[in-house]
Amino acid sequence: MAVDTNEHPLIDRSHQLPAHGSRSHRRKVLWIVIAIALLLLLVIAFVLMWRHEENAKKVVHPPAKIPVTTATATKGDIGVYLNAIGTVTPVYTDSITSEVTGLVSTVHYTEGQLVRKGEPLVDIDSRPYRATLLQAQGALERDQNVLAQAQMDLDRYRAAWARNAIQKQLLDDQEKLVLQDEGTVKNDQGTVQYDQIQVEFCHITAPIAGRVGLRLVDPGNVVQSAGTVILAVITQLEPITVIFTIPEDSLGPVAARLRKKAKLTVDAFDRTGQTKIASGTLLTLDNQIDTTTGTVKARSVFDNKNDALFPNQFVNTRLLVNTLQGVTLIPASAIQQNGQASFVYVIQDNVAHMRSVKPGVTDGGVTQVDGINPGDVVANSSFDKLQDNTAVAASSKPGAAASTGSSAK
Repeated sequence: MAVDTNEHPLIDRSHQLPAHGSRSHRRKVLWIVIAIALLLLLVIAFVLMWRHEENAKKVVHPPAKIPVTTATATKGDIGVYLNAIGTVTPVYTDSITSEVTGLVSTVHYTEGQLVRKGEPLVDIDSRPYRATLLQAQGALERDQNVLAQAQMDLDRYRAAWARNAIQKQLLDDQEKLVLQDEGTVKNDQGTVQYDQIQVEFCHITAPIAGRVGLRLVDPGNVVQSAGTVILAVITQLEPITVIFTIPEDSLGPVAARLRKKAKLTVDAFDRTGQTKIASGTLLTLDNQIDTTTGTVKARSVFDNKNDALFPNQFVNTRLLVNTLQGVTLIPASAIQQNGQASFVYVIQDNVAHMRSVKPGVTDGGVTQVDGINPGDVVANSSFDKLQDNTAVAASSKPGAAASTGSSAK
């Protein structure tokens, strides 16, 4: 007979239920174990990373070498120059005026023309002066014939006096008449010469060789002998001079070279000072110092065959006073300043050593120095990173360094 266990209250049914509670408990324990394991792994990883960083800090890395561009000190010659601003000044500048009053008949020159000495420039109507000259010549001829007649009479009187045919008074009077006529002839000759000069003044020629400026008179203009109207201006261009100033402190060396008849070179540059226009020589110095500026004027002469120098042009001049021979030369950019002291970095065995130097003359980016020897290699870049005893990677090629040179502070 079957028993209905669902209806019987006294029957124990716990052994017949599924084990859901124990399974859930095991899952919880498993997740707890996994979480603890992950936490332990994180702690171990953090400890390992921390120890790695500590060990890395204890490792000493050698400093990186600083790349620098180098230059080698050489032995050579360098010029001692004086720089100044100069003005191109012609040797001769003639403003031509008229010596006679008259009508301009012809203007022979053209504006900007290069003329030679003696070439015609302007003609003034000479007809009135030629008429006056003709009158003076006629008076001269008349008085010359009067003198000749008086001279013949004097000869007759002398012959008669020799025969005692006339009185001595007549002879003496005739001698004085001859002297008077000679004086009249000389006066006439002077008048003729003056009138000839007046005629010549009507034909104006170039007194010097040079370039004529703009035309100032035209045919038909009336000019006066007072010289108020300028007919033409001629400026000599070859040769031409440049006047500049020299400081009085530098006057001694320059004057000493001039006394020894030395030929001092003067170079003329444009306004920027970069392009050389012409080269000449120092001609002379002024005879006094300008007390307001403490300078003395100097004049240099240039051939100016190509007309590169123009009158009244402002130029930069450079006077070669002396040449230092057999000195140590390095690029000016390699010299650094620390206050009033100058120094360079000498490269030895890829190590930069600070070396004090005394800079001297500088020309064209090259400076003469004392304190190093020819053949020494000096740094020419990366000065913002260099210090004494700094390891460097030297290169003689520009641009090989990481940075360009800058002055040390």
